[in-house]
Order: sequence, then C-alpha cells, then structure tokens
Amino acid sequence: MNNIILCGGNGTRLWPISRTLMPKQFVKIFNNQSLFQLTVKRNSKFCKDSFIVSNTEQYFLAIDQLESLNIKNSKFLLEPIGRNTAPAIALSCMALDREEIVLVTPSDHLIKNEEEYKKVLKKAKELAEDNYLVTFGIAPTSAETGFGYIEADGFNVKAFHEKPNKTTAKKYLDAGNYYWNSGMFCFKAGVFLDELKEYSPKIYNASLIAYKNSANISPIKIEKNDMLNIPEDSIDYAVMEKSKRVKVVPSNINWSDLGSFDALYDELEKDKNGNTKNSKHISIDSKNNLVYGEKRVITTIDIEDLIIVDSDDALLISKKGSSQKVKDVVKEVKKSTKLHEVHLTAHRPWGTYTVLLEDERFKIKTIVVKPNKRLSLQKHFHRNEHWIVVSGTATVTVGEDKYLVRPNESTYIKMGEIHRLENEGKIPVVLIEAQVGEYTGEDDIVRLEDDFKRV
Repeated sequence: MNNIILCGGNGTRLWPISRTLMPKQFVKIFNNQSLFQLTVKRNSKFCKDSFIVSNTEQYFLAIDQLESLNIKNSKFLLEPIGRNTAPAIALSCMALDREEIVLVTPSDHLIKNEEEYKKVLKKAKELAEDNYLVTFGIAPTSAETGFGYIEADGFNVKAFHEKPNKTTAKKYLDAGNYYWNSGMFCFKAGVFLDELKEYSPKIYNASLIAYKNSANISPIKIEKNDMLNIPEDSIDYAVMEKSKRVKVVPSNINWSDLGSFDALYDELEKDKNGNTKNSKHISIDSKNNLVYGEKRVITTIDIEDLIIVDSDDALLISKKGSSQKVKDVVKEVKKSTKLHEVHLTAHRPWGTYTVLLEDERFKIKTIVVKPNKRLSLQKHFHRNEHWIVVSGTATVTVGEDKYLVRPNESTYIKMGEIHRLENEGKIPVVLIEAQVGEYTGEDDIVRLEDDFKRV
C-alpha cells in the first residue's frame, strides 16, 4: 500500500497553539512528536511508501519532521491553494500506478489502538483488492454532533448522514449501526479515478489538466491557475456518496481527530485533580482544567473546567465545552492582527527566526541557520539590518564582498544593499538581528536568487 497523507488545514481549531503556517498536525504536542510524525510512523508499518499532499508553505516543515524520523524517501505533491480532499486525492492518484492500493489518511488524527488498526487495515485492503472504495467508520462513544455519520449494514454502506443535532446523534448512537465518518479511505488508485470521472467529471478533467501541466519532478508542484480551475469539493460529496462501489469497515481503534481543545483535553495526561500535567502550572484548589503553556508559569486558584492556552503572543481562556467557538475568535483576530498566521517563532526552509521585540521603527530577532543552508540573495527597501553572531560562523555576502563573521562579531547591512546569510559549517549559526527603519514587515524583501525557489 501507499499512504497518501493529507496535510491541509488552516490552523484555526487549536489556535493559538496552531497557526496557518504551523497547523496542528506539525505542533509537537505528544512527547515532543507531532500528529504528522505519529501518522507517518504508524502507517509506515503497513505501507511501503508515503505520498504527502502539502501546502507549498508547509513543505519544508514536513521535510524537517521527516528527517528527524530518519525518513527521507517520501514523495510530495504541493498545492499552491487548497481545493478540498477530492482534488488532492485525485492529483495524488494520477501520479501512481492504477493498480496501486492507497491508504488515504489525514495527518492530524490520533489512533491509539494499533492492534485493532492493523486488523481493520487488513480488511480494508481485502475489499480494495476487490475494487471497492473503502471508508473507515469509527465506533461512536458518544452522541457527537461534530462528525458526519455512516449508516451501515455490516460492511455495506446504507447512507451517509450530515452532522446531526443532539437528538438525532443520540438516536444514531442507540441504533448501533451508525459510525463516525473518519475521513480515512482505502482503494486502488485507478478505481477511485474511474469513479471520480463518472460522478464528478469536472473535478476529474480539471485535475488531469493540472497534473499534466505540473513538472515531472519531485516534488510535484501544481500551478496556481490550474489549481483554481479545479472545482472545490470533498471526496465524500464528489464520489463516496454517489458511487455504488463503497464499503465501510467498522473500526474500534481509539480514534480522535483532535478537532477542539475539549478533544485534546481527553487525550492528555492528567494529575490527581484532573488538570492536564504541566510543569509550569501551579494549582491551588483547581480541578479538571486544560492548562497548556511551555514558557511562563501559569497559576490557578479555585477554578474548574476551564481551558487555558498560553503562547508567546496570545492567551486563550475558555469554558470546557465551548472550545468549538475558537474558530469565531480567529475570525476576530484576522480583522486586526497577523496572529492567526504565524507564531513569534517562524519556520523557514533554512532554519527559524524568533521575534524578541518589535516596535513601530525597529524589530529584534534571533535567527538560527541550519548547517549547509543559506537564505536567499535579497535586499530591503525600508530597513537597515545589524547582525551579531552568537554561535557558529556565518558567511556573509554584501554586494561584491564575501566574508566570515564569527561569535561576538557583527556586521551591518545598509538599506537597499544586496546581501545573503549562509552557514557553511557543521553546527547551527545563531545570531541576533536588529532591524531599524520606517517599515520592518516580513514582506519588505526582494529575492534575487533562492535555493528554495521562493519568490
């Protein structure tokens, strides 16, 4: 099998932990591992290859996390803009042999019963070999209103149902033959494409054009205009709810899509008072709280059933049971700030930067450049830059000059000068950058040459 891993998502449901450029699947929540890493590790036991569908912005983030797992041979398909799951899966299947059996999984789900998971995958593969489109129905543990449901008769799908209200969800739970729609699938690549062509020909045809226009290189990159021409739709609406070839495998695999902080609370380890374990949390008579924060000490007194999430630049406090409204908070945040997009620490293909202090006419950062990586050859129109090396040895290009800057040494980049920062050594280069000027936004950059093909 080939594991198609869908890495889409805009980082709204677990804000402020998750952001657009650091969505929840890449946040290292569980024992310093991300949901993406757990997904890759889990499915690598059953699949010979991984085929990762990612936003262009998150490609290097995924590469970094794969390298830390010592996995280097994964295939990538990069989307300039998301068009939902049907196009993403179609484009991936077009790059595979028609007889290849694929296991399609989101990158942000948690599965804890891997023994049962192994059994359901075996059954799904058997059905896929018989040319069925297989979906996985999660045995429900509560009358959940946040999921769609699959009505089943054994392995046969009777109907797909939209997210219900509480009364209907309770009826589904009591009936015993309704399952949560997991968003996981198994089928032959060619069978899926044939069904997509029959039931959603516009998606199929536009996807085929987009795929044929992509460069035959790794990673596969889809052109933005081609992507925009593909109708936006989910695999459920485009194919699964219309096809006559659909089967469902009931799955009791201890699954969670971690779609809210309430769901995250259920999965994190608790102390004797029901608070999530956190070395930074000092609790006085407080019970059953999710307290998430890694830097500042968080103290609570006489509170119960709250969600407290502390990040470098934003603090979220909510009642438990109300965390689905976080998406509404993000809508408000978007109106006046960029806090929905990126943390103070931003990941780049060459390393990271962290904003330490920012005002109207200056910004101070730490910059970490990985060994054998370099930033783009660039210039700025509105700021000067001062660089002070803390550790490692930086290779600096300014105009026609190229020189080394060692620890406790500094250099100065004038506004408008063409320059580049490079690490030719074997340890990371760490430096402090002070930007001074009338504008210090991240978009004040003109890239003249870039190893990572950014513009």
